[in-house]
Amino acid sequence: MAGLYLGQVAQLAGGRLLQGRPETLILSYTFDSRQAGPGTLFFALRDRRDGHQFVRDAYEKGAAAACISGEVGGLPPDFGLIKVEDTLQALQALASRWLSLHPVKIVGITGSVGKTSTKEFTACLLQEKFRVLKSPGNFNNQIGVPISILSVNGSQEIAVLEMGMSRRGEIRKLTEIAPPDVAVITGIAPVHLEFFRDLEDIALAKREILEGARPGALAVLNGDDPLLRKIGADWSRDRVLYYGFSQEFQVRAENLEHRGFEGLRFNLVLGEDRVSLRVPFLNRALVSNLLAACAVAFSFGLKLRELLPALNRLPAVEHRGQLLELKAGIKIYDDSYNSNPVALNSVLESLGHLPTRRKIAVLGDMLELGPEEINFHRQAGAGIPENGWHILVTVGPRARHLAEGAVERGFDPGSVYYFDEALEAAGWLRNILRAGDLVLVKGSHGLALDRIVTFLKKEMEA
Repeated sequence: MAGLYLGQVAQLAGGRLLQGRPETLILSYTFDSRQAGPGTLFFALRDRRDGHQFVRDAYEKGAAAACISGEVGGLPPDFGLIKVEDTLQALQALASRWLSLHPVKIVGITGSVGKTSTKEFTACLLQEKFRVLKSPGNFNNQIGVPISILSVNGSQEIAVLEMGMSRRGEIRKLTEIAPPDVAVITGIAPVHLEFFRDLEDIALAKREILEGARPGALAVLNGDDPLLRKIGADWSRDRVLYYGFSQEFQVRAENLEHRGFEGLRFNLVLGEDRVSLRVPFLNRALVSNLLAACAVAFSFGLKLRELLPALNRLPAVEHRGQLLELKAGIKIYDDSYNSNPVALNSVLESLGHLPTRRKIAVLGDMLELGPEEINFHRQAGAGIPENGWHILVTVGPRARHLAEGAVERGFDPGSVYYFDEALEAAGWLRNILRAGDLVLVKGSHGLALDRIVTFLKKEMEA
């Protein structure tokens, strides 16, 4: 971002400069002391750990200053300290005021599935015509969104921001910091049901991105989701753009074909234009995410011919549908970042089409599904035999119910293997994998199934 003087930061953040020179130039912001360096302002947030314990570490890493709400001693007088009542609120206030000084168009992306892939695809497409900032990684909460905004340097025209939530009101708060000009909802799925009554309740929480959008904002909605169609029907009809697989949508995919490990082929339609497109995706769900990105680009006036270069170099998103090649033709489909019943059903079905010697599903617990979690797991397990999977490996106590659902639908109980944690499963897999096997790895983030992928890559490099 363009620099601010420490005194200006204190004013915009609603704080008081305790020490340090007001003319000290601040060039970057972090809440992680390990990322501190020259010109950095460190925010001592009180989250799982108290950031005040790491102010000295930030100073030793070269940070210029820290924003604090508690007492911190033993620092030299030239190290800047901004005192505020609440460091998180100060971070959010600073981001909001910074955005008002450097106006950009905001694309806000939320949904129960596919947020990060949609964000990456959207940024890739928009970069064909605009200067674009995107939030890094999964910086999608009340800390990550303001940190992302503070990277705006005045040269960008569009900021593509992922907006996540686990409870009502959280997206509304994010829109107060960065109200969208284009608000995308990718879909509603049974995620975070520990905190919601039902899917309709989740939909209302996602709708907050529209309620907090700027006047005249466009809603980009997954028209294949009936709950989003209901939201769209209640919204301003001329400010809704649907995407999906239906002929009625302006942005859609037609004639989808599975082409084995080559990926998927379909006709992409944007308004009056269409093109036959092949993408390296193995999972149909990624096509839906790409359609969302195309709809956003379409809303900014990009034509299909302008998007073709970007459509041929779409980024792979780590742990979200990557195909990895190991020795002896063994393949891993790394979808280990997260899981829910809708996403699991999609990948089980999509990969079921692939020609391979054996298909091995390594599936972890799906977390935060609420009181019906056992039924959700059992129902999802039915997709294992229905889509031609040969071996099921479960990780975690809840995933055992996936096996119950699979066996009820005729899956061989002798082909089910149970493990309590990821590395146990990884060691077992190393010994049973054979030439030509395909391994799907998918589970909720808390299971850390990415460790299985890392282990197998190291042990069985091509």
